[in-house]
Amino acid sequence: MQANGPCAERTGAMIGTIVSHYRIQEKLGAGGMGVVYKAEDLRLGRMVALKFLPEDSARDTQTLERFKREARTASALDHPNICTIYEIDEDQGHPFIAMQLLQGATLQQRIGDKPVPVEQALDWALQIADALQAAHTKGIVHRDIKPANVFITEERNQAKILDFGLAKLIAPEVSSANDATLSTGRQLTRAGAAIGTVAYMSPEQARGDTLDARTDIFSFGVLLYEMVTGRQAFSGPTWAVTVHAILGQAPVSLSESVPGLPLRLQQIIDKALVKNRDLRYQTAAEVHADLLQLKKQVD
Repeated sequence: MQANGPCAERTGAMIGTIVSHYRIQEKLGAGGMGVVYKAEDLRLGRMVALKFLPEDSARDTQTLERFKREARTASALDHPNICTIYEIDEDQGHPFIAMQLLQGATLQQRIGDKPVPVEQALDWALQIADALQAAHTKGIVHRDIKPANVFITEERNQAKILDFGLAKLIAPEVSSANDATLSTGRQLTRAGAAIGTVAYMSPEQARGDTLDARTDIFSFGVLLYEMVTGRQAFSGPTWAVTVHAILGQAPVSLSESVPGLPLRLQQIIDKALVKNRDLRYQTAAEVHADLLQLKKQVD
């Protein structure tokens, strides 16, 4: 190891250091869930992304064990629309995940504040729904589906869900929403409530209820709405206002936001965003089937 490995993170000296069998090359980004670096795998000669758990979280035994368990579970997922996890390891007490290095931009960056053309939006939506179904089949719920957690590759224009390393395994136990930090993603944060990003939460997440795969379907509906309108379905100046909208309000209709969109698309989004999860789409496969039928009509 050189330059104290991940310990050098505090001093900004990670670049050029060797962590396990990876040489850090550059910092790619940072957020509440960790810091990501581009690195070279010295054993296999490939480039990867290394994601380190935040230092304060790494010192919490319960958080660390959940991080490891869930990353191992997610690494079993092999799907073209899910970012591949290669391994989870630690160096000098600093846990990290080695994952597929992607070139391109997040869906949030691709949307900006403008609608994505409906043909392209449906193409990406089909890929995301297929990936969610694959994860749900194995009992894995993402719990934080949003544009920032979907990556669009530069070469193939392919959608890939990110951060499955921090997803929740709900089989055989049912996931509890009350076990992590709640964040609004862009501006507001609130600790000690439900896991996820406020503007993309399902009503059951916002209430702190037990969760199942249908929470991802609601978040997917919010994501799809934002793709085709360029605006968030639920938003507000405060956390409380946003949650109030999620629990009791419907987003502005597509016809009002972007005139000319297919009525069937509105119906699909409406069914994904039903407040009562028993009346919502029950599986991502159902959403995929309706989106595929719509895409054929649009094409």
